[in-house]
Amino acid sequence: MTAGNLKMPTGLRWTFRIIDWSMLIYWSVIALAAMRIISLPGSLMYDGYGTPVIDAWNWSFAPLDVLFAILGLSAVHFENSGDQRWRTLAIASLSLTFCAGLMAVGFWAIRAEFNLSWWIPNLLLMAFPIYWFGKLLASQPTRLEPE
Repeated sequence: MTAGNLKMPTGLRWTFRIIDWSMLIYWSVIALAAMRIISLPGSLMYDGYGTPVIDAWNWSFAPLDVLFAILGLSAVHFENSGDQRWRTLAIASLSLTFCAGLMAVGFWAIRAEFNLSWWIPNLLLMAFPIYWFGKLLASQPTRLEPE
């Protein structure tokens, strides 16, 4: 198998579609709430929702989250087009996804706030990339140097 014909694993394709579209929808809803177009009940949101510092903390994730979503969905698009750059985009997206989950879990751990409705999604943002990194690395062809 050469690097030129590697296909994205089907499960990774669906992981990107589910996580990345979910993240883009989340930020769209949060943006609509910030513009006061819709109202979100605080009981469904993160601890401290509506307080300036915690809301600023949440918004600090927007560039990271949107970037990993765009990269992941671009990886799917590139792979569908037969463009092998999908692997680079996938690795970048998975790296940023892991970082976003780790940063959120770290924040809530420092604050000693353990709300499973926020911990579970963020732990999954860390777990999925670890799993897929292993799969992508295992599918990487070995290069033999000429003798």
